[in-house]
Amino acid sequence: MTPDPDSAIRNSAGQVAAIAVTADQLFEMPRDGMRRELVRGELRQMPPTGFEPGKIVVRITSPLDRHVDENRLGVVVGAETGYLIARDPDTVRAPDVSFVCQRRLDEVGVTKKFFPAAPDLAVEVLSPSDTVFDVDEKVGEWLASGVRLVWVVNPKRRSIAVYHSLEDVKILFENDDLDGEDVVPGFRLRIADIFT
Repeated sequence: MTPDPDSAIRNSAGQVAAIAVTADQLFEMPRDGMRRELVRGELRQMPPTGFEPGKIVVRITSPLDRHVDENRLGVVVGAETGYLIARDPDTVRAPDVSFVCQRRLDEVGVTKKFFPAAPDLAVEVLSPSDTVFDVDEKVGEWLASGVRLVWVVNPKRRSIAVYHSLEDVKILFENDDLDGEDVVPGFRLRIADIFT
């Protein structure tokens, strides 16, 4: 049975308590235009992304996908692709752009449901509705789940924060190049081209 995304129950004290949702239940929810993620069994709903962040996602996805495909490095997927990164309670996150290397695809396989592991690269493009807490939480979860490289794109500042860990962060600006390093070998993209 698929739970209503807005469902809740009252506990013995009469307070509203959310019903824990599983990854399988999330996968079966209606496709109604809302973006949903699951964080430790808690359903989180976000509005569709705005025009500017959507344009930036494509500016990153297109050259990244072309490079990965030409060099047979793995697969690049876009927003709405869920990664099951924790169980009991389940956490399913969906970056704006992500990459999984070929070796891990060979090990895990391609699935019709959520990918049952973290990607190698996760890209988050900030929207006006994103809070600092939300972004920090998401980056921390990506890194803790095994993501090797996280790019957080800030359209307002026209910058990209590159995370290898929470302690190893580098901020790049328009006159810098975004580098795939050893995660996406050979990939380089002028940051100015992302914000053009």
